[in-house]
Amino acid sequence: MAGTKTFTMIKPDGVESNNIGNILQMITDAGFAIKAMKLTRLSTEQAQEFYAIHAERPFYGELVEYMTSGPIVSAILEKDNAVEDFRTLIGATNPAEAAEGTIRAKYAESIGRNAVHGSDSDENAEIEGNFHFPVAEVVA
Repeated sequence: MAGTKTFTMIKPDGVESNNIGNILQMITDAGFAIKAMKLTRLSTEQAQEFYAIHAERPFYGELVEYMTSGPIVSAILEKDNAVEDFRTLIGATNPAEAAEGTIRAKYAESIGRNAVHGSDSDENAEIEGNFHFPVAEVVA
């Protein structure tokens, strides 16, 4: 059975381009409830830990540098079938391939600067959400 929670980050380019409100509006219009949210900035150590799964990939250093280049908005979202529905809402990683009306089609600049992160599984949603929010911070 699909879970009811997912994790997202509005990435530095989404924040820098003043699209926080637009992206959050799309999220709530799609029926997601925001259960926790904060504006923060990742340290190099936090970004390295969060993206450790990509440590051996050639883009890892660039990814860490990008994700520490400015503030992010991290959030835990709730809705039935949360992960799958959110992945549909954000669209393909490459905005040129993202379906019309998706967050990335509207607000992403490139594959690397793609405005928003969304968990790719229920398991990762829990891990990523717990990384950014201690359980006590999440609204029941």
